Parts: sequence; C-alpha cells; structure tokens
Amino acid sequence: MRQLTKALYGSKSEKSKYQVPDGQGSLFEDDPSFNDSEQTEEQSTETVSYTVVRKVSKKKRNDSFSNNIEIEEIHHHPANTLCDCCLHQMTEVGTTIAREEAKFIPATMKRVQHIEHAYECTVCKKDTTQKAQIKRGKAPQTAIQRSIAGPTVLAKLIYDKFIQYLPLYRQVKEWERYGLLTNDKNLSNWVIRAAEDWLQPIYDLMKQVLTAKSVLHVDETYAQIINRSDGKSGQSNAYNWVCRSVPSQGPIIVLFKSALSRSRAVLEDLIAGFKGTVICDGYSAYGHLPDVQFANCWAHTRRYWLKADSKNGRIGVDYCDRLYQIERKIKHLSPEERQQIRQEKSKPIVDEFFAWIDRSPFFGKNALAKAAEYTLSRAEGLKAFLDDGHLEIDNNLAENAIRPNVIGRKNWLFSVSEAGAKANAICLSLAETVKANGIDFYQYLVKLLTELPTLPIHQQSDLLHNYMPWSENIQATCAK
Repeated sequence: MRQLTKALYGSKSEKSKYQVPDGQGSLFEDDPSFNDSEQTEEQSTETVSYTVVRKVSKKKRNDSFSNNIEIEEIHHHPANTLCDCCLHQMTEVGTTIAREEAKFIPATMKRVQHIEHAYECTVCKKDTTQKAQIKRGKAPQTAIQRSIAGPTVLAKLIYDKFIQYLPLYRQVKEWERYGLLTNDKNLSNWVIRAAEDWLQPIYDLMKQVLTAKSVLHVDETYAQIINRSDGKSGQSNAYNWVCRSVPSQGPIIVLFKSALSRSRAVLEDLIAGFKGTVICDGYSAYGHLPDVQFANCWAHTRRYWLKADSKNGRIGVDYCDRLYQIERKIKHLSPEERQQIRQEKSKPIVDEFFAWIDRSPFFGKNALAKAAEYTLSRAEGLKAFLDDGHLEIDNNLAENAIRPNVIGRKNWLFSVSEAGAKANAICLSLAETVKANGIDFYQYLVKLLTELPTLPIHQQSDLLHNYMPWSENIQATCAK
C-alpha cells in the first residue's frame, strides 16, 4: 500500500532525498531552523547582532531578442515643433527609446513557375543543308516529381512534425491559411517520398559511420503501426530502437530504427558490422552477439534499490550515489584520466557494494530481493565502465535521445503503414543528429532537398560526405 500510494501521489524524482514512509515529503526538512532543538525558558539566551550586506542584483528579463534580428525604428516627433513662447523653430536635443516590442510578419506562400526557354539559330534554319540548332534552358530537378511541393515546403513540413511535434492532420489548416490546399494523406506521402529518395542516403551513411565506432548507447521504446505485414493487430506493440554515439568519439550521431518486434534479430540488424561495447539496460535481447560486449546501466540498478523503500534500500542507493558523485567530477576529463580515477576511487565502492549484497540475506519476491537479484545478475556489465574511460556509467544518453520519439508518439499517436514508420525513423535520426551538432534543421533540410536532386549521389556516393551534419560545408551554411 505504501509503494502504491507513493507511486500515485509521491515525488517522481530520483534524487537522493528520501521521502517519509507514507510517500509525502516533509514540509520542513529543507529548512535547517526546524532541525534545531526548541529553546525553553529555563535555557539561557544570547542576542547576537550582525550586519548583512546584500548584493543588489539586476533582475534579468525572461524574454529578449536574439542578436541577429532586424531592427525597425519608428520615430515619434511632436506634432508642432514651434516654440509656444516665441514661435521660433525648435532644435532637437536628444532621443529616448521609449519601448521595444516584437513584430511578427507571417510567412507567405508563392506559386513559383519554372519556365524553360527555347532558342533556335535562324541562320542555320534558312540553310537547308544544316540541321536546326535549338537550345533549351533546363529547370533544376525537383525533390518529388509531378508534385507542387518545393524544397521549402517539404522542409517546413518535416520540421514542424519532428521538431515542433505537430501531426500532419493538424498542419493541413495551417497550409490552407497560407494558400496551399492539400490534405493529410498528401502530406504523409510527401514525407515518405522525401525520406526515401533523399534523406535515406544520408541516413545510411550515418549508420555506416556510427557502426565504425567502438562504443554505442542503445535503447528501445514501443510504438504503434496500424497496417502490419506480420498479420498482427494494429494494436500490438511495434518498437522504435535508437543508437547514439558517445561525445569522446567524434561528432554525435543519433540513429532510429522502426521495427515490428523487440527481438535480438532487430538489434543484430541495427548494429550490423559493429565491434565494441554496447551500453544498455537489462533487457534480455542485449547479449550473446559476436564481437560485442555489453555494459549495463547503473541508473536502472539505482531505480530498483530506490523502489525498495527501506533501510537496506537506502544503503543500496547510497552506494550508487557515491559512484555518481565521482562521475560528476570527472565527466570533463579525458577517457584515460577517467579510467585511472575510476580504478582508484570507484572500483573499491563497487567491490564493497557487491560484497555487501552477497552478505545480506535478501530472499523472496519483495522489492529488496528483486533489487539484489537484478544487481548480481548483471555484475559483469555493471563493472565494465571501470576498465574503459570511453564508457558512461549509465544509459541516460540513449534514454534522452529516445525522448523526442516518445513526445512525438503522444502527438501523432501512430503510423498507418510501415513505410510511414520507417520515414519517421529517418527524419527523427536526422533531426536529433543535426541538433546535437549545432545545425538548424530547417535550413539543413532546405539545402538537402534543393541540392541533392541535382547531384548524381547514387552513382557518386562520396558526394554525400559534404552533406553530413558535421561537414565543413554544412557547418558553414546551416549553423545556428
């Protein structure tokens, strides 16, 4: 009952401060004055006078303008600049900015017509022995053939869905307000076509670069696909998997993959060709892959001990907190320095933690026994971070990377087809990778959808390296 009450009404935070047994936090535990004993009349009192010098801090506005925004000035002059006394013309002596306000100019829709002009040589035309000489201007290739969707429309469509989490059916009215009459089925087809034809080559190259690294974070979350090829109901869970690289191994790459199941076969396909260490949670699919080692997550372990709301549970959490205190101090150091400090300071704590669990009689099916069983069964994976400074202590990077997918799922709810789910994974991969590398996603999409259709990327795949989010070309043109 106590655990249920705490789950319903208690704090959801995983911070170290414990709640009282009924799940309700104390109103006074933050104030040290309530921890002092009460003064009675029998006790002597002493009056202490002191002076407090407070630094006056200027209040910071919570709204402001960016530095590169255009400034429009509106000057206000008196209606009459003649002196009321002598009727002579007055001279300006100064100005004051009375206020600043934001002005919004709505986007405009244009109907762009690409007109090809043809030219012929009239001299050769008169000469019957010569062939007619005709030249025609060639309009650039469009992203989607026989479609009125230009690169900027496609870019905004994808940006609004995967950055603003605005479902396609809710975008229809907005497009109509701008003057583009369409429906959500058309918008869905545009996203799928753009993703398959022009974004997937970038996605495939990102995957190739990602699997060449030696450390990956992996996680998965459920999704919903209505029309499934495996014959299962549309209400059955599908899954979105995510891989993320670590900051110590070059530019950050976040890769999503849509799948109908949570099986190990999906993981094998996702990280095919990878040789190194995967940081993951305790799910059974993570294991027994050739050339792959698995490191487990201390955050998941800590949650098990946190649920065991008891004296021993608090001891388990305290061991985890001591490890995290060390990690916070060394997170900015090099991998070599992190490994050395972990061997000196973290390893004794880990060894003491597992020795304490071995000595403790935790039996049964209660939360404390589950925490002990979870920790002991993953001892090797939990100790992996001690021997490699590139490894993180937990899988929070992957959990944070998968959060946009969860937020999106709460808005667009489901994918009608597997093709739509795959397009979502491709677009999310580019969106999160671009954000991690400091690139404006909208400008990046406009550049891709404008330039890639005019290039022979399928014959010369090396051209794609110039369009990766961390390339000099993209950093110079699309940086925020």
